[in-house]
Amino acid sequence: MAYVAIDADERMEEGPEGLQFQSFLGTDARTTTNQGTNASRGFISDGPSKNAGFWTLDYYQPYFDVDTQTVLRRCYTTLLPRSPHYLSAHLTPSADLYGPFWTLTTLIFALFVCSSLASSIAAYLSHPADSSAAVLEYDFGLLSTAVGLVYAYGLGVPVLLWLALRYLGVGEWSVVEAVALWGYGQFVWIPVSIICVIPVPIVRWVFVGIAFLMSGWYLAANVYPILATADAKPVRLIIILLAALHAGIALCFKILFFSYYVVKEVGPADPLP
Repeated sequence: MAYVAIDADERMEEGPEGLQFQSFLGTDARTTTNQGTNASRGFISDGPSKNAGFWTLDYYQPYFDVDTQTVLRRCYTTLLPRSPHYLSAHLTPSADLYGPFWTLTTLIFALFVCSSLASSIAAYLSHPADSSAAVLEYDFGLLSTAVGLVYAYGLGVPVLLWLALRYLGVGEWSVVEAVALWGYGQFVWIPVSIICVIPVPIVRWVFVGIAFLMSGWYLAANVYPILATADAKPVRLIIILLAALHAGIALCFKILFFSYYVVKEVGPADPLP
């Protein structure tokens, strides 16, 4: 029997310590062990990234990280001028966008549904013998109007105000705080929309006026101190422009959504025919 001598590979003599493994996946799996459970699965990371750009979801995640109790407290605080948390300081430790977004969205549907209900009630009271008058009809044109009106005022106005103050170098005010202030400030219109279903013109005007004063005072009490920090005194006159815009939105809510009357008016006549 013949034997052939085979030279052993010198690398094998190095033992297990000489062996090296390479990853061909582009990223070593060990680098993902310190990440959150969601990030390791390819979803949004568990915590916001400080280096995230404004076009990413991570950038906005902290502004929606708020519990329901905090949102409700911030909503009803806008109705209590004597509350110690009435000023925008109650938005601390950080302002959020979750509450303002749902406040404005809820207001849109409240205006649409309550306006449709008010129209049906007025039609039924005008012709009680007509069974078709009792059918609830929805005017989806009003929904589009409500979406444009509420979002333009609740989101567009604070952003434009922030840009203007930024240009003038007034105050340390973030755009998130501005949007949060305007969004929560419109909360009072939600219960007023429900009350305005009552087919009595004077009642509607009274509650629209109350909502105008309450929301307007809340905005003025929080915005004017920021305007007062400007070196140029005329900057404070911006509050007059904001008051005019606020009065305009109140009239739009009343005229566009709650101008349905019965043929025989209930109560005193409407001052605006």
